[in-house]
Amino acid sequence: MPMLFKSAFFVFLPIRGFSALAASCLSLAMISPLMSQAQTQQKTFKKQAVTAKKAAVKPVKKLKFNGATRKSLVSARVAAAPLKVSYGQMAGLHSTADPLDLRSSVALVIDQDTQEVLFRKNDQAVLPIASLTKLMTGLVISDADLSMSEMITITQDDVDTEKGSSSRLAVGTLLSRGDLLHLALMSSENRAAHALGRTFPGGMDAFVARMNARARTLGMFDTRYVEPTGLSSRNQSSAKDLAALVAAAYKEPVLRELSTSHGREIEVGRRTLQYNNTNRLVKNPEWDIGLQKTGYISEAGQCLVMQAQVAGRKLIMVFLDSAGKLSRIGDAERVRRWVERSPGLSPIKHSALDNRLPG
Repeated sequence: MPMLFKSAFFVFLPIRGFSALAASCLSLAMISPLMSQAQTQQKTFKKQAVTAKKAAVKPVKKLKFNGATRKSLVSARVAAAPLKVSYGQMAGLHSTADPLDLRSSVALVIDQDTQEVLFRKNDQAVLPIASLTKLMTGLVISDADLSMSEMITITQDDVDTEKGSSSRLAVGTLLSRGDLLHLALMSSENRAAHALGRTFPGGMDAFVARMNARARTLGMFDTRYVEPTGLSSRNQSSAKDLAALVAAAYKEPVLRELSTSHGREIEVGRRTLQYNNTNRLVKNPEWDIGLQKTGYISEAGQCLVMQAQVAGRKLIMVFLDSAGKLSRIGDAERVRRWVERSPGLSPIKHSALDNRLPG
């Protein structure tokens, strides 16, 4: 547009014989068609842009998928996403075969009474342990003999900045320490676990120091904690260390009760929130579970520790870095069937890989 005005002006300015008014009128008469043409072109371009935009969006809005098609699209999107491998996969632990064909790259089964190792697989490997961390969080809280009725407020400090995980405990939620411990152990509630550490006498640093000190008293020398939730991959341990933790936690009645609870309703303001156990085996009548904890982050894979009675024996089971959402449950079932079908059970001393990974 500015160029059109310039061209018309310099064309008619030198013409002699016209008064200034006549020249102006003539210039305007010549410019008007150009202006009109430019405006028309501009409107056309705008229409084309809007049409193009609608064309780009319209097919997506109007497409209707049936269940199978939508499932296929989701699967394709997941397949296209970059695959996150666990530390165990990076170390090649999944290539280790075992007689029970477990999906977990690390496993350990111990007779709790005799301390006899019935099954072992890469039990020396040190790996991220995800929310199995919360079992130590619970043990430290239990040791401290703090008031379970003391009310604690969820704050912004409890919001996960490590993984960006969600939580139904909104900032400002007020719950008792007992409720927070229940949700942390049963439902693996991250904000609940973090709030327990944050409000510990001396603060978070004192709490983490207590976690590591408690691990040393149990002989867990392969273990390191940096926070109370397990969201950090720097929380690491080995199967043999975790077996020692399960044995110690089992001695605390409150940890046994809360970790194996089927569910709990929590009153939050005007809402009632239903929380359930992350381990479906606690509701299975074929299982007699005394204590349990699940865990998952991509670096750790699917994890599970349990104390359970199987065929009259008290067993401690540890499964780390299992591949697949339900694979840790499947591995536990394989071990249970193996023990039940083997009255004169001989320990399987499978290859134990001493593999310490960087954190």
